[in-house]
Amino acid sequence: MTEVLDKARAWLAEDPDPDTRAELTELLARAESADEAALADLEDRFSGKLEFGTAGLRGTLGAGSNRMNRAVVIRAAAGLAAYLRAHGGSSVVVGYDARHKSDQFARDTCAVMVGAGLRAMVLPRPLPTPVLAFAIRHLGVDAGVMVTASHNPPQDNGYKVYLGDGSQIVPPTDTEISAAIDAVGALDSVPRADAGWQTLGEAVLDAYVARVATIARPDGPRDVAIVYTPLHGVGGEVMRRVLEATGFSPSTAVEQQAYPDPDFPTVAFPNPEEPGAIDLALDLAARDDADLVIANDPDADRCAVAAPTPGGWRLLRGDEVGALLATYLIAREPGLSGVFACSIVSSSLLGKIAGRHGLGYAETLTGFKWIGRIDGLRFGYEEALGYCVDPEAVRDKDGLSAAVLIAELAATLRAEGRGISDALDDIARGYGLHATDQLSVRVADLAQIDTVMERLRTMPPSTLGGRAVEQVDDLALGIGGLPPTEGLRYWLADNARVIVRPSGTEPKIKCYLEVVIDAADGDVDGARTVAAGHLDAIKDDLAAAAGL
Repeated sequence: MTEVLDKARAWLAEDPDPDTRAELTELLARAESADEAALADLEDRFSGKLEFGTAGLRGTLGAGSNRMNRAVVIRAAAGLAAYLRAHGGSSVVVGYDARHKSDQFARDTCAVMVGAGLRAMVLPRPLPTPVLAFAIRHLGVDAGVMVTASHNPPQDNGYKVYLGDGSQIVPPTDTEISAAIDAVGALDSVPRADAGWQTLGEAVLDAYVARVATIARPDGPRDVAIVYTPLHGVGGEVMRRVLEATGFSPSTAVEQQAYPDPDFPTVAFPNPEEPGAIDLALDLAARDDADLVIANDPDADRCAVAAPTPGGWRLLRGDEVGALLATYLIAREPGLSGVFACSIVSSSLLGKIAGRHGLGYAETLTGFKWIGRIDGLRFGYEEALGYCVDPEAVRDKDGLSAAVLIAELAATLRAEGRGISDALDDIARGYGLHATDQLSVRVADLAQIDTVMERLRTMPPSTLGGRAVEQVDDLALGIGGLPPTEGLRYWLADNARVIVRPSGTEPKIKCYLEVVIDAADGDVDGARTVAAGHLDAIKDDLAAAAGL
């Protein structure tokens, strides 16, 4: 442990943050007294470093090279500044959410950028990620940084990097920036200005709200009762403004979750996909006889939708919302052109919708860093509740503009005496019921993910849920023109598919399941019952095959 203790002492000597210095001082004292728990904690903090990749940085807050902290952020900013200068860049806009340390990380980034001779601007206060993504193109800067951990637990924070086209970085840019970060010397060698960056006023937010207002049809219905929750994040104020700007009545807010709180006290995980996360909103919607529930994750780039169905209120899957938005865009815009795109783990339904209406279609690796780069993109989504409905303004997922389009769809259906469940039935009857589900397992040890993938490669299942495995694609080899990525895709008999991959943002192994059931006879409920049984059987067999 001598090496780890030496690393910790060296870190302490240059740590600029009094909070993490105090934390590390106490931990070192315990470790030097042979406290086994403290020694193990230090080993975890200093045995490696938080890696910069296509998701930027994301990790647990705390002292150490394998944590999110000011020292790590300053080095990341210095590496990014060096990359930008090497490629002729001169300006950066920085945004941040309301998580612990987000404002400090944003200030440190601006200080480093100005110290490197670049022009730096920072959003006026904690704001949603889509506002930052919009600001990059709106202001014409060379790069953007968003300090956020999105829907991760409260102890996490992160650092997301965009380039001047408004899209997130992809290889090889991530490796070039990572190499520039690795080349940063001692922290004292990084110039940091005490001032000189510009704190933007309200104009950039006003411009974003005005742009979102153009998404809604000016003559469309507006009578819809919405219950909304930002899940203790930064979406509340901006959601209120965009709904008002588009003529919708103010939504009914879930009071307990209406304001930013970095501790997220009412939810186990601030992710609207997680069981229980939007229960308060569902209860309020049922009491108020609402038409729709909309929930954003804490940085408001994702949008969850729940609606009343014959069986009660239900959170819609991202694939269902993606299909609703796609078909609504086609219905309201005759002659619509462009490309519809989704990630490989999303439903195959979008490709069928696009094909029937003569639209282009593209399938990408997971993440909007890929979807946002599709030439001619008109609409993109991924099953993890991310939707891009206005790619000219925001080339990333945007939970606020998507919410406006969903509200307009719900109002249109209400004016017809129908609801969201009726629109889903229409899609099932027209294209077949595309039922999706997910097996997601959180792990304590990341090595377990490697074990699962190796097991599936060396002992591949021949059947899943009673269906023969007809083809296996190893995504690590690069399939169908896609860049290589860790994952396996199984094509099953009778129009079923399974994809297994590690999560890119959380310590999880994720398995995505899809079955397609014919519903042309109109019995959509019967098709859903059949599909649920098939998905459960596939999930059980897959869990056994993967050792989950």
